[in-house]
Amino acid sequence: MLAVVSPPRLPLLTTTTTPPLLLSPRRLLCLCSPRPSRRRRRGGGFGCPLRAVAAAGGRAGIVIDVDEVDEVGDRDLPVDVSFTRRLRPVLTLGDGLAALRQAGEEVKASPPAGAGSGVIRFEVLVPPSTKALKWLCTQFKRSSLFPQFYLSRKPTTGPSIQLEISGAGSAICFHGSSRVDNGFDLISRYLSFDLHLIRAYGSVGVKYENGLHSVEERAGSFYFFIPQVELSEFDGYSMLSSTIVWDDSVSHTFEDSVCLFESCFNQIWSIYDSSATTCYERMVTSYIEELCLSQSRNTQLVYLDAEFLAVIDGKVGMDKEICPTSDQSFVRFSPQLLFSSNMDLCLQSNKTDSFIKSCSNINLAWASFIVEEFVRLGFTYFCIAPGSRSSPLALSASGHPLTTCISCYDERSLGFHALGYGRGSRKPAIVITSSGTAVSNLLPSVVEASQDFVPLILLTADRPPELHDAGANQAINQVNHFGSFVRHFFSLPPPDDQIYARMVLTAVDSVAYYATQTPQGPVHMNCAFREPLDYRYQDWSVDCLKGLEKWFINRKPYTTYLGMKMVSALVMEVLEIVKKAKQGLLLVGAIHTDDDIWAVALLARHLSWPVAADVLSGLRMRKVLNSSLKLDKSILFIDHIDQMLLSESVKSWISPDVIVQIGSRITSKRVGTYLESCSPTSYILIDAHPCRHDPSHVVTHRIQATIAEFAASLWQCNFQRKTSRWSDILKVLNSAVSQEIMFQVHSECSLTEPYVAHVIGDALDGDAAIFVGNSMVIRDLDMFGKGWIDHSKNVNDAMMHHFPGFLGAPVAGNRGASGIDGLLSTAIGFSIGSNKHVFCVIGDISFLHDTNGLSLLNQRSQRKPMTIIVINNHGGAIFSLLPIAKTASPQILEKFFYTLHDISISKLCAAHRVKHFVVQTKTELHDALVKSHVGHVDCVVEVENSIVDNANFHRIISMFTDHTATTCLEYLLGGPYCKGELDGLSVGRIHAAEYMFYRIQLSAPRTSGISESSFFHEGFILKLCMDDNIVGFGEVAPIEIHEEDLLDVEEQLRFLFHRMKDAELDVVPLLRGSFSNWIWTCLGIPPSSLFPSVKCGLEMAILNLLASRRTCRLYDIFTGSNVVECNQSSSASIEICALLDSSGTPMEVALAVLKLVAEGFTTVKLKVGRRESPAEDAAIIQKIREIVGYKINIRADANRKWTYKQAIDFGLMVKGFCLQYIEEPVDSVNDIVKFCENSGLPVALDETIDNLRGDLIPKLHQFSHPGIVALVIKPSVVGGFENAAYIAKWAHMHDKMAVISSAYESSVGLAGYIQFAHYVDKQNAIISRIKSKGSCGTVAHGLGTYQWLREDVSEQKLKIHAPPLGDGIRASAEDAHGYLQHLSINNKKIERTYSEENLRSYFIQVDWDKFSYHVKLQEAGDCTNEKVVLFLHGFLGTSEDWVPMMKALSPSARVIAVDLPGHGESKIIQHGVENPNQASVTVQVVADLLLKLICDITDGEVFVVGYSMGARIALHMALNKNHKAVTSRQISGAVIISGSPGLRDEASKRRRSAIDKSRAHFLSSCGLDSFLETWYSAKMWASLREHPKFDSLVRTRREHNNIKALSKVLADSSIGRQKSLWEDLKHLKSPLLIVAGEKDLKFKEISQEICREIRKYRDCESNGLCEMIIVPDSGHAVHIENPLPLVRAVRKFLLHIYQT
Repeated sequence: MLAVVSPPRLPLLTTTTTPPLLLSPRRLLCLCSPRPSRRRRRGGGFGCPLRAVAAAGGRAGIVIDVDEVDEVGDRDLPVDVSFTRRLRPVLTLGDGLAALRQAGEEVKASPPAGAGSGVIRFEVLVPPSTKALKWLCTQFKRSSLFPQFYLSRKPTTGPSIQLEISGAGSAICFHGSSRVDNGFDLISRYLSFDLHLIRAYGSVGVKYENGLHSVEERAGSFYFFIPQVELSEFDGYSMLSSTIVWDDSVSHTFEDSVCLFESCFNQIWSIYDSSATTCYERMVTSYIEELCLSQSRNTQLVYLDAEFLAVIDGKVGMDKEICPTSDQSFVRFSPQLLFSSNMDLCLQSNKTDSFIKSCSNINLAWASFIVEEFVRLGFTYFCIAPGSRSSPLALSASGHPLTTCISCYDERSLGFHALGYGRGSRKPAIVITSSGTAVSNLLPSVVEASQDFVPLILLTADRPPELHDAGANQAINQVNHFGSFVRHFFSLPPPDDQIYARMVLTAVDSVAYYATQTPQGPVHMNCAFREPLDYRYQDWSVDCLKGLEKWFINRKPYTTYLGMKMVSALVMEVLEIVKKAKQGLLLVGAIHTDDDIWAVALLARHLSWPVAADVLSGLRMRKVLNSSLKLDKSILFIDHIDQMLLSESVKSWISPDVIVQIGSRITSKRVGTYLESCSPTSYILIDAHPCRHDPSHVVTHRIQATIAEFAASLWQCNFQRKTSRWSDILKVLNSAVSQEIMFQVHSECSLTEPYVAHVIGDALDGDAAIFVGNSMVIRDLDMFGKGWIDHSKNVNDAMMHHFPGFLGAPVAGNRGASGIDGLLSTAIGFSIGSNKHVFCVIGDISFLHDTNGLSLLNQRSQRKPMTIIVINNHGGAIFSLLPIAKTASPQILEKFFYTLHDISISKLCAAHRVKHFVVQTKTELHDALVKSHVGHVDCVVEVENSIVDNANFHRIISMFTDHTATTCLEYLLGGPYCKGELDGLSVGRIHAAEYMFYRIQLSAPRTSGISESSFFHEGFILKLCMDDNIVGFGEVAPIEIHEEDLLDVEEQLRFLFHRMKDAELDVVPLLRGSFSNWIWTCLGIPPSSLFPSVKCGLEMAILNLLASRRTCRLYDIFTGSNVVECNQSSSASIEICALLDSSGTPMEVALAVLKLVAEGFTTVKLKVGRRESPAEDAAIIQKIREIVGYKINIRADANRKWTYKQAIDFGLMVKGFCLQYIEEPVDSVNDIVKFCENSGLPVALDETIDNLRGDLIPKLHQFSHPGIVALVIKPSVVGGFENAAYIAKWAHMHDKMAVISSAYESSVGLAGYIQFAHYVDKQNAIISRIKSKGSCGTVAHGLGTYQWLREDVSEQKLKIHAPPLGDGIRASAEDAHGYLQHLSINNKKIERTYSEENLRSYFIQVDWDKFSYHVKLQEAGDCTNEKVVLFLHGFLGTSEDWVPMMKALSPSARVIAVDLPGHGESKIIQHGVENPNQASVTVQVVADLLLKLICDITDGEVFVVGYSMGARIALHMALNKNHKAVTSRQISGAVIISGSPGLRDEASKRRRSAIDKSRAHFLSSCGLDSFLETWYSAKMWASLREHPKFDSLVRTRREHNNIKALSKVLADSSIGRQKSLWEDLKHLKSPLLIVAGEKDLKFKEISQEICREIRKYRDCESNGLCEMIIVPDSGHAVHIENPLPLVRAVRKFLLHIYQT
């Protein structure tokens, strides 16, 4: 039987004040002895009615005594309802508690209908400062909500794994003294895979007796509970959650659970203190009061989740190591009972009274008072400089058990170190110095702290008054020594027992208050001491301690400062300004805390304004937690506004009408200058301090408030989210400039300073932060730092659905006075204060200025390892970028500004025993950063550079970004845009799409052809249309050199045309990634899945469509409108290189070349490598030079036909014949550079470029050798114009020719290539001008294939001619534009056309025993085609899911999709059945129905394609040969997509059946919306959630209107109820194609197991019987996430089956 304990057994709530019993239990066993075999009894099987009782106070949850459970029966099956509600993120912990409370009230008002049991979890993200241990100790100290627990785990796999957890209360608990296996079974009922973050906490091997007042070790005993409220701490955010559990079977109803929930939150609210600031070092001590604890290192808190319980299910023995445990933990079960593991609970008894009274002299007593009071205030970090007069302070600080002390012989470094600590922790460090100039050395750090509002406390020792002005040693006037730079000064008199010691305490409290109140800053407390200064005894009277009795007994500061803050609503005027803004800009300055970063992110999302974030804001660089290209569109970061403002056009255009600035310091001088001139109507500045930080004098409204306060005020207001063309243009400009910066820093082969700034963010793993120096390094980081840093590989599931999808990367720096002194010391202090892995980036002069800071690196107490990156350009490089560099002489610059040096940084590091790396290349930098991370040691990475190179590279980047921003803006402002609901940059929607398949005759076989007898060329002309008869043409014509064939292409085109129907068009021409992003976000197709020729043709058509929409030429939209050309006199034409097959004798080839020269060609390319030996090809070259001479450029194309030796032989023979280049001379990429060096011949790349994929620049860098003089670029092979332009730009940057080459396209494709080649030539001229280098001259492009076109697709001819001046055969870009503008297709050359296929929809009724299946079908393709394909969707899907794929496959087969029972428009019609639930809709029944349906569809075989649930049905059909429904018919084959043959064992089937039944109950009781939220939160859908069409997919799922039928299908078709087909696989006759997504690890493994199983039994016959493919870039929903590879695989498999 299952019994419930009586109230005294478990007093979860008690009001007793008895001190807790602190236990040191012996080793606790995590797992019990081997589990006995289990016999389950259906239907519960309990011997008496079940009930739940509440302990005192009525707040206990369900309490189950497992000892009294005879048999588990069905009690391990899931509850009826389990789901998670994820609430929107909040600004404060209080807001989070309120949100949870409100969620509880909502679920109380709308309870799950008919659910007798359930688990509901609410989750809300709260600011990152909400720490688990602090929350528990400060908010639950006097709470009677038990148990209370805390545990922590060390990160092991990634930056976002759960770190620390705490919680209170028990929604349900389990305990027993035996049969832990039964306990696990019962717990599993309440832990669901759908609630992946819910856990049960407790221990195994410990028995609790007498109402949890005693504990003893006992094997097999256990206690577990699910907390009522829980705080989970992650990297960068925290999550507050609460759980409601009810179960009628134990007499704990939903009403009881809600009552418990309300009681819990009433208590939490009653004790919630938003101002709780208990010192971390004392908070646990304060939490458990005056107690003694002896710990056991082996005691660990255990936690269980559904995943773990599934792994151990059925096992008879477990080792402790496999059980999830904590590194540190404690559990408090009542005021009387607490035990811990590996926790330093700081439970020393309070001995302050006796310690101070035992001080040997009054100096030590006063010093001890000072130190103790600072510790009580929470200020425990002391920075001690050596000195005699300060000895009492140093001795007291170093002797206190709760302080952390660090020392340094240089007071200046020590002061900056303390400043860094304050900057990182936002708490002051205490600096202790001796008297004299030791005090003066603190001035630079005091100035910085004052200017940047960093709290800092200075305790300076001083001589007594009688030694001042008397010539005493080290006696200077230290009164008000730092003047106005400190917030407060107090001079403490020499210690005297005639002065009450409480005066010392009030003085300390006052100093601390001034340091930490707004405006924060440094304070100075001057402490005079007479001798003795050490431990020598000197009598003193304890009478001075009068009035301190209470202070001695408690642990609180003597004086408590209480501020009364007037809280009011935001000024209505400011609110109205923000509401009415049309072009609002959110400018974010320096931010110092994680909570402020969090608040700004939430505010930015709420406002939906563009955000310009300063480098010190923590939002300038952001860690992306979602690998999808789709980020939250409501937050638009303008990361490169500094570089955008280089463009005068941009500067004139931006003009925001309202600027809201948060944080007062802006690093960029260019932005500051712009703010002076932009003149917004309102400029609102928000900062916590009252100081006037308005150097541009533009602030119209000044609000003194914290960021969270301001954000909370705006949070209450609703802002209408409206599309803004202004914002969209800003987004594109930022993207264009970002791409330009990325290209420049990566395309430069050498290691540059901007490159360091650009990539440093990639090293920020986990909790890393950056401390950046002044001068150039901070400017470089601000200008060139990467905005988005990919951390998606290490994302925890907790962030799957939660905003923001990114975490800010904290960056700090000394920008108060912006000096270069003390930076290294500050960084070390910042590392300690922030408790982060800090990357310090500083210049060499700054490093040399603070080399004493290296001594601090060796003191590693409480600090994570640091990586110090020193940019060593051997001087002050910033002056080379200032106007002084243009006017002063080099000698003056070098001596008085650059301060050139040759100091060895490596030897400085060696002197301080600090690890050092020197790097001179990009690879060395990356290797050094990896080593520093792996080694977990401090290290200095020295980056070698030079001032001249740095200045030149900065100039080049600035000019390129200026040009890019100007060009991009000109384009964006130069054309019409759609209004209304479309985005501001949209030019309209694609109204219609058509392709025409052509076949034209050639004058000769293609030189690339495998079959040289073919005189025909085939391809597709694409025609895209918008309204108003706007048309754009493109061409797709793959040939032998392409990986795809015409069938592949047509398949993809048909799929794309379906997706493109009414697609919004917002592509920005040639903006790197714009077209690919449109394919992904608008069409929902991974760009990498498109064939290169298809992508090129589609891009060509869209570019022509954009040109037509703007009524301009194609090459105009490449370059933007009104862009000043670098050579106004140049004609808009390109030169063309002739192509010659070179078959025939040397004389015949030479004469052919001579003829080409006569026609006007000045460049000819010969195909070589096709004869028996290179000597024959060399003879041809020789003969051409003899006959034609040297008036023509000769290119030779070997097409990788030669070995390295053959190529070298050829090179030696033609070395004197002046080849312009030889193209692809060797068959191995690895031999190309070697050939260049050994042959001396210029080389061009073609196929090598074609084969590059992914990130191109690193791959291109291997070919930067000067001997490689040209890149031959075929847009149809490299994947379109974007990629081709990118490769061409890299070539020009490296002084190489970029030759645009065709692949025998018709004149349609050639017209596009001519205009593109013209653009490439113009880009070359611009690059040459910016780099101040001569261009590589006129380039003859490889478009000579036009000579092969005997016929063409158009009525008119494309003009290509020889100009009279003999400049070679040329093609005019204007003529090419005119050709496309007036294109008239020759219909005689068109074999067929395709625009849109309308599917045929109809219904068929299939009769069964007691019901009929009224099924909806959709069909495409030829209805007489003998190849019939039947598509079966998954759960929640419909036949509409398959429509794009059906249209793609319809030329190959007759394709049919059905709405499965319970889905879409299909219905189950009962035949006289009173209870409709009697009609079972199992997988087997549906398979039988479909097999019967096939009889009405076709007389032949059917090929079945099924996904998920449909895949299980398809597998049943394929294996069900002898069923009565099919008789002689057969399933010809099946494609199983993310499907399974079922579960093998009965226990798994039983549980899974119950899980699906629970889900079905949830669906029917809570509705479709709630169900969809929970359903798609599963890990299985992780990659689908990243898909841009996910939201629209969910919308289609909401269209199901028969929820009852849908829930029945979910329960009936559960994989737990279906027959296992694993054994049946051995009898497989029909071929199977098994498909799984690359990211779907579970079904990848299942797919592999299916194949192994089939091949195991059918090894001799299984060739072709079972195939498997893994589809890249996809998860479970392969057909949605990456459909094109699936379409191709299905078609090829289908054809293979019917051919064999």
